Amino acid sequence: MPSPAAPAPFGEGGGPARPGPARQVSAARTRPAGSCPGGGGRQRGEARRGEAGVGSASRRAMRRRYGPLLTALCLGAAFPLLWYAAWQGSRGNDLDMYQSQLLELRQRLLYAEKENKQRSHELSSALDEIKHIVAKRMNSTTNHTDDMKWKELNLTRKLPVHLTNMYYYLPHLREYEDVIFPNVIFGQQRTGVSLVMGIPTVKREKQHYLINTLHSLLYELSEEQKNNCVIIIFVAEVDAEYVNSVAESVKTSFPREIQSGVLEVISPPASYYPDLSNLKKTFGDSEDRVRWRTKQNLDYSFLMLYAQPKGTFYLQLEDDIIAKPDYIQSIENFAAKQSQEWMILEFSQLGFIGKLFKSEDLPLIVEFFLMFYKDKPIDWLIDHLLWVKVCNPEKDAIHCEKEKAKLRIRAKPSLFQHVGIYSSLAGKIQNLKDKDFGKNVLHKTHNNPPAKVDTSLRTYQQYTLGKVYKGEDCFWASAPVAGDYISFTFLNPLKVEKYFFRSGNMEHPGDKLFNTTVEVLPADEMLRKELVDNGSKFNYPATKDGYLKIGAFENGIAEGSINQSIGKIQAIRLSVNSDSPVWAILSEVFIKTSEN
Repeated sequence: MPSPAAPAPFGEGGGPARPGPARQVSAARTRPAGSCPGGGGRQRGEARRGEAGVGSASRRAMRRRYGPLLTALCLGAAFPLLWYAAWQGSRGNDLDMYQSQLLELRQRLLYAEKENKQRSHELSSALDEIKHIVAKRMNSTTNHTDDMKWKELNLTRKLPVHLTNMYYYLPHLREYEDVIFPNVIFGQQRTGVSLVMGIPTVKREKQHYLINTLHSLLYELSEEQKNNCVIIIFVAEVDAEYVNSVAESVKTSFPREIQSGVLEVISPPASYYPDLSNLKKTFGDSEDRVRWRTKQNLDYSFLMLYAQPKGTFYLQLEDDIIAKPDYIQSIENFAAKQSQEWMILEFSQLGFIGKLFKSEDLPLIVEFFLMFYKDKPIDWLIDHLLWVKVCNPEKDAIHCEKEKAKLRIRAKPSLFQHVGIYSSLAGKIQNLKDKDFGKNVLHKTHNNPPAKVDTSLRTYQQYTLGKVYKGEDCFWASAPVAGDYISFTFLNPLKVEKYFFRSGNMEHPGDKLFNTTVEVLPADEMLRKELVDNGSKFNYPATKDGYLKIGAFENGIAEGSINQSIGKIQAIRLSVNSDSPVWAILSEVFIKTSEN
């Protein structure tokens, strides 16, 4: 056996070459200069045969010596590969698990989105059904308190989410089917307007202010503004006789507004209110006051939920206020210039008067009210809601007030003034006044032509007819009776183009002229004699003393144009045709001629 000490060269025998033999082989393989190829070839052949024998023996020796080592090396190299493969398999299982969870979460989200769309569709269908059925019933302004059966609308099985939550806070509602739907007494179920105004009203022991409040709100509203708003009167009583009396009073005073849909009158079902006899007394309030403020919270909540789908903004008012003449335009302008997100715009600093909300926020606000309706007054609750939304408990009160002021923005001057003295809480007298309201302009000034003024009415104090004609003040007189008159006789006969007379004012909007005609006296004496003898040829009724009846007061206002074929006018007269139950105010007189 060849010795292992002489292994074959690297590349020849397969093992590493040692220095000595390698140099010998190299020398043998090197051809000397000048040697011939034939002799060298034989020598190389003999050398290769000798090396081949030695190499074969060396390889066998190498396998015996290094075989176990190579096996160990192979196993060592394979172990990391096996471990990596096992780790990858485990990782794959985790990825499968995560992927499965993500797929499950995605399915849940898709299901939730589907449910949300379904609820939205149900709510939209319900509202459409309400509008369709109620619109059919509201074509006439008859009393619908008894025959309005809301369960016919089939709405009790599936309610909007914010209405179903009411059952948690008012659990007694579960016993009744239609308890959350109002009795709509008068109204056309108007929707899609910009501004919805809500006025809750209750029975008072002494003076009532509702009709004057409505006069003030409707005073000087343009037709466009009337078409883009709705005023909801919520008679928050369950006494059907009282509710009907209020509704009839509103209808009598504002028949056009009821017919057009500007005004709605609603009341709650008798079963809406829970038992309010055993409420916990807090903040030192009497039992009556706690009951009063608790019911008030429920009233506001009911009214807000009814108003919510009707328009873009909701304005909370009370039944004993007056408003600035331009309040709607002022509200629109102030809301339009807000550059940040807001929750409440305040147009009065008193209580819950003149608070403007986005209709989309009302469900959240009402739910907060209902959570704590037995605990605190309404104006405190709205302040707490703002605290919950933006105040950081880790910061001081000053920081909290700054943050709340970003959501609750105050407008000045105030647009609404509180005028009620006798509160809806029995025995309570309140002389609350908003100092930022300022003074109302109670008359308007125009440049009228020179004239002599006269009246049969008994003037009150300094409020004379001459002052309103000159634009210095209003004219105020005791209740007119049939046959009374107000006349303006021009110093020189005039071509009169138009006339405008307004009765009542912001502080006394109910002191209007009723059943009063506008009459003109032609300057041509021959024409006057002809009118007396033969009657009018101008399609105007003629009086026995030669006047032509060209117009009449409607809802406190008389306005119109004068037929120019009548010629020049000597005088204009306002004639009262029946006794009036109220005093009369003339707050604006405008006689337009070609000269002015």
